[in-house]
Amino acid sequence: MLHWAVTFFIIAIIAALLGFTSIAGSAVEIAKILFFVFLVLAAVTLVFGRVRNV
Repeated sequence: MLHWAVTFFIIAIIAALLGFTSIAGSAVEIAKILFFVFLVLAAVTLVFGRVRNV
């Protein structure tokens, strides 16, 4: 999941440098969503992993 977020962020940077602002904006939004989904899933995994080991 984090890999996809980084990939979309890199696409956004390249698109911004080339002047494709709408594509860059869309890629940034997708990267943000994927990053926050990654954070939520990582937190849930951390909590359930600790609960399971106790």
